[in-house]
Amino acid sequence: MSSGSTPAPSRGWGPPAEPTTLVLVRHGVTDHTLGKRFSGGLASANPPLNEEGRAQALATGEWLAPLAHDFDVVVSSPVRRTRETAEIVAEQLRLEIEVEHGIAEMEFGSWDGLSFAEVQERFPDDLSAWLGDLDAAPHGGESMRTVQQRVLEGRDRILEKYAGRTVVAVSHVTPIKVIVAEAMGASLEGVYRMELGPASVTVVSYATTPDGEVRPYLRLFNGRPTHVFG
Repeated sequence: MSSGSTPAPSRGWGPPAEPTTLVLVRHGVTDHTLGKRFSGGLASANPPLNEEGRAQALATGEWLAPLAHDFDVVVSSPVRRTRETAEIVAEQLRLEIEVEHGIAEMEFGSWDGLSFAEVQERFPDDLSAWLGDLDAAPHGGESMRTVQQRVLEGRDRILEKYAGRTVVAVSHVTPIKVIVAEAMGASLEGVYRMELGPASVTVVSYATTPDGEVRPYLRLFNGRPTHVFG
């Protein structure tokens, strides 16, 4: 699947056999998460999980553990909070961890570590531009379009390397929303209409049809151990 491509309209009851499945896990909380502060990728302050975040990651790992035999590998963003979440989850699943830089969080440049209100006060024009234009970027950071391309290229590398397997991919809010929006054939603006909780699980499968078309299927969104499914 080429990055940013839109699958042809299709109908069906479900994917063919042997899909490649991404079990997308958002990291647990950090102090920046709780403070509602912009927190980017490797160029950021790179905060660790706090105690609550580690407990969230453990709960998610334990939630997934009964299905450990279905998973083949854990792939993590290189950012500290995702690596720490991945280590906790991988221990529960008894799997090795690989790193994929493409699924790291958006870089927020000079906004990193600031709250929305602080950015609005210090950089009002830049914030307005960013909110209204997917090609606008914070000073020293990335635009949403740039992140979309990077993330989908990272996703494609995972799909190619682990074709026909099930991958637990530990990532961040923006990359997971980008992957979901693309899978659903939605515009990039769709990321602003999704809510994704800490240490949540989102599942997207990619199946290749007999004519060679790759079709994504959203199977779960924002699932968490605290949810009860009937």
